[in-house]
Amino acid sequence: MDEEGSINMSISESNTMVATTMGRVMNTLLQTRTKKLTDSISRLDYSPRIISQTVSLEDSLWMLYKYVRDSADKEELPLDHVLVPMVEHSLKCKDVRRRNQTTILLDWLFQDNVVFEALATNFATILLRKDDHYTALGWCILTRGLLEDEIFKEKLLTSGTEKYDNLLRILSPCVKHLIILCSGSISQGGFELPTRLSVAAADCVIALTIALTRKNVLSDIPKNKGKSVNCDSPTQSITLGWPGASNLKNSKPASISQEISSSSEIGLLLWDLLDEVIVLVQKLSAWSRKSRYLHAKGLERLLNWLQKTKHHYSCFSVDKDRQIVKAGALLFSSCWKHCSVLLHLEDRSFSQYYKELLDHFIAGIQFYADNDELKDNKDSGTETINFFLSCLLLLLGRCNDKQFESAMSEYGLQMCGLLVSQLHSADEDVIDGAMFLIKAVMFRTNSSPAAICLPDMRHIDAIVPSLLRLLDVRDGAAKAAVTLIAEFCLLSSNSNCLKDVLKRLADGTFLQRKNAIDVISELTHMSLDSVADLSHLPWQEISDHLLQRLRDEELVISTQSSKILTLVDPLTVLPSLIHLVYSDGVQSSACNTILAVLKSHNKRFDVICCLLDCLSKLSEGLDHSDTLSDIKQDGSELDTDRVLKLIPEWSKSVEDWNLLAGPLVDKMLKESSNVTIVRFLSCISENLADVADVVFQRLILHARAVKGILAEEDSEEVQYSVFDRLCPLLIIRLLPLRVFDDLKTSSVYGELLERIRMQDYRYFNSSGTECVASFLLNRAFNRLEYEDIRKLAAELCGRIHHYVLYPILSNQLDDAASSSDVLTIKACLFAICTSLVARGRFSIWHPAMLKIREVIETILLWPSTDGDEVSKAQHGCIDCLALMVCTELQNPKSLKTSSVGDIQITANGTSSEKGAGRIAIHTYVIRQLTCDTNECMSSAEVNVKSRILEATQACSFRLCMANVLISACQKISDSGRKSYAKRILPSVINSVEAASNSEIRAACIQILFSAVYHLKSAIFPYSNDLLKVAVTSLREGSEQERMAGAKLMTALMASDDTVVQSVSTGLLEARSLLLSISSSDASSDLRLVCQKLLLCMTLA
Repeated sequence: MDEEGSINMSISESNTMVATTMGRVMNTLLQTRTKKLTDSISRLDYSPRIISQTVSLEDSLWMLYKYVRDSADKEELPLDHVLVPMVEHSLKCKDVRRRNQTTILLDWLFQDNVVFEALATNFATILLRKDDHYTALGWCILTRGLLEDEIFKEKLLTSGTEKYDNLLRILSPCVKHLIILCSGSISQGGFELPTRLSVAAADCVIALTIALTRKNVLSDIPKNKGKSVNCDSPTQSITLGWPGASNLKNSKPASISQEISSSSEIGLLLWDLLDEVIVLVQKLSAWSRKSRYLHAKGLERLLNWLQKTKHHYSCFSVDKDRQIVKAGALLFSSCWKHCSVLLHLEDRSFSQYYKELLDHFIAGIQFYADNDELKDNKDSGTETINFFLSCLLLLLGRCNDKQFESAMSEYGLQMCGLLVSQLHSADEDVIDGAMFLIKAVMFRTNSSPAAICLPDMRHIDAIVPSLLRLLDVRDGAAKAAVTLIAEFCLLSSNSNCLKDVLKRLADGTFLQRKNAIDVISELTHMSLDSVADLSHLPWQEISDHLLQRLRDEELVISTQSSKILTLVDPLTVLPSLIHLVYSDGVQSSACNTILAVLKSHNKRFDVICCLLDCLSKLSEGLDHSDTLSDIKQDGSELDTDRVLKLIPEWSKSVEDWNLLAGPLVDKMLKESSNVTIVRFLSCISENLADVADVVFQRLILHARAVKGILAEEDSEEVQYSVFDRLCPLLIIRLLPLRVFDDLKTSSVYGELLERIRMQDYRYFNSSGTECVASFLLNRAFNRLEYEDIRKLAAELCGRIHHYVLYPILSNQLDDAASSSDVLTIKACLFAICTSLVARGRFSIWHPAMLKIREVIETILLWPSTDGDEVSKAQHGCIDCLALMVCTELQNPKSLKTSSVGDIQITANGTSSEKGAGRIAIHTYVIRQLTCDTNECMSSAEVNVKSRILEATQACSFRLCMANVLISACQKISDSGRKSYAKRILPSVINSVEAASNSEIRAACIQILFSAVYHLKSAIFPYSNDLLKVAVTSLREGSEQERMAGAKLMTALMASDDTVVQSVSTGLLEARSLLLSISSSDASSDLRLVCQKLLLCMTLA
């Protein structure tokens, strides 16, 4: 064990000494000046020597060589002690263009074949073994320097191409790892930017792939200045057959074959890296998008070509289809050789050769454009032009501002005509590339169009007229010209071009108008995405021309004009569009356009405000524009419904009504007398109901602002405020009933619900406005309020949920009856009637209805004269009771009683109030009408309040009950007719015979007359009984009864055929009675009626 440990220690000490020694040697060599180092290498003697204590430069060189050679021979000693210092030294070299110590040493060492293999292999593995970004960065810089060093390359080639090929083979596997290093990026402002290591790795890959093309364009150009490719000679030009251009099995590109390497294996090395190259170009494209706009476009085109190439050749096998794969490899190599030199992220020699490359690419395009034979051959012509266009994009895109300015000054005018001519190409990629280059030339910038300031007028004068001439036809060139002209008009303050387009739109041929409308369309779409100042664009003039095109005889143009108008500022186009709605020949198109404009801007209140203002001016005759004068001459009526009928359809497109509801209500409150706004809101009432809380909050704030205004202003000023006070009520009236259904809505009911639950019915404050319900009650019961406003408020109170409304109204009505406050009585009755109509059976059986009915009884017993206020209130009571009957009979299943004689009493039998409350309304009315004082009362009726008996003794009260039934007969719906007839007619028919009071009998006959007249066929089961009543009253009744009976018989004869057929036998018997009355009765009016009846019978 001791011996083994001693050996290991000896080896460790030996390695340490070697590392120390080589470290000193490498430090000495790398610190030596390049000239001195070169001279020492040239004088070096390779024979064995004894190293003295003072180590010379030659000794250091000899020691380095000896160490490397021994390591290569033994294949054991590591070379990191040599290579790592070289890699690190590369990072310290400031001028990478000059040969440094590392390059000189490697150049010298690589001359030895044995050393070359070992040293190159170890150098390649450093990148894979060292997980250190600092080392990787130095490795990338050193490798690129070696590959681009012409002296290094020539010395390797001097000793045979095999050594250079071997170096490329050794370094090629490193590409995959370099691509991984390229993935290191940072994100800034939504753009992807490379790190320093990513830049170095990408440039290293580019340098290595360039070397694999076997011919370095970069090195050729400086050596052959003035001898660049002469594209005027087809024999010296580069001809490219792009994938898919021809049958791949016969693919033999002529010019590429002249550049084929003698080593086919090396030729395939680059092909094997196609996937990595594609990833590299993707990264370069992403990194260029922020600062190299034009360069990024060229990279996108290059990436597209690489992916197509991979796709087209991916189905072939290297073993089975070797020739085809070779053709693909040669195509890739040839193209990559020319464009890869333009991809370096850092290239300090670019300024020395970019103009010669520019001249080369322009000459190439010119050559193929002028050669008809090649131009028509897609393999040799179009694809090569497309390639050169991509190269131009890459070249011009990587120029800095000074370089680009210089290039445009020298080549700009030459490029103008050449690029415009390429717009006629049948190939879309050629047109696409030409368009990007034309924009660069026009605006004299290779950055994003958003950064364009002032165009170059020399180039504009050369390009724009040519582009405008392309608008005379309809082809691919015209399509490209449309986009270019639109972008020029967008970014240039020169208005001449846009004026020419508008002139073509107004007066041109169909093709000219179509192209012109396309330019305007493209311009409009571009303006939506632009962040530049576009104040120079005459949008009003553009809009006017588009409005005129709505009348275009070509449907495609008028339709497109309509679509474009939806994208223009709506405040500019809406007024004129609204005028066109009233103009003959364009109404439909104008309406459709308005609807589209509104839908496109459905979040903007200012657009709706503009619409309302325009309609208001038109309806009030305040618009004196020329368009309106023309409309009036046409004789068209300015009916705002033509526009307002579009609103329901527009409302379906609005996603958030919270954005519009509040401002709309505010506008309505501000312009309270504006009828147009009211009509507009009525069109969107359902939508407003969905955001009712927003609407109600605005109304409550408004109500608080005008609180007490009537008490502070005199009557004349109140007159002017009527609209302000009426406006909130109109808005509420527009909303559907459902907005009052939710009792938990605080903006509607506030604390009212809680008070109702506490049975605190007398809390109501007539000046309260804390919620909508209080606001309505306030307006309805405010004695100082305008009468029309009180009526409308009372009507709207009927929408309040009966759970809240009826307890309040019952107390208000009771108090008003006690104080003979007829004004409040009428308001309460109106609200109850509205509630019954609106809410129907859901409200009829509310407990508070008993108290309301009792107060109505009291009011009906008041003495009155026709036309006085009490009489009007009593008419309101009659209508209220009639609606109760209708509500009850329209839904028979909700009836609490089933017959006239049944008066339901509660179980304890002591609560007359609760007992009376269970009586059906129609039963109650009939009882009051038919109950005589001479009739015996049943035991069940004894418990009813004594004042009911008093009421039956009052003839006027009983007549009121008759009027209730007559009114109910008039108001009953179709669905309630049969129920009404079944439950009312039998009792009334019987009461005609039983009643002792002639006036009551006459009233009952009048009820039957109204029933026959209004209920139609529903009275069929009772038709004979009704005829019997009519005949009996004519024969035995008083004059009033006889007149009522004659009317009843007239109604029967004028009734439905089934009813007339049913009573036909009885009518014949009544003929003699009618003859007698018509000749001998004392009443002339009755005689006349009977004569008419006889005449009708005769004619029948």
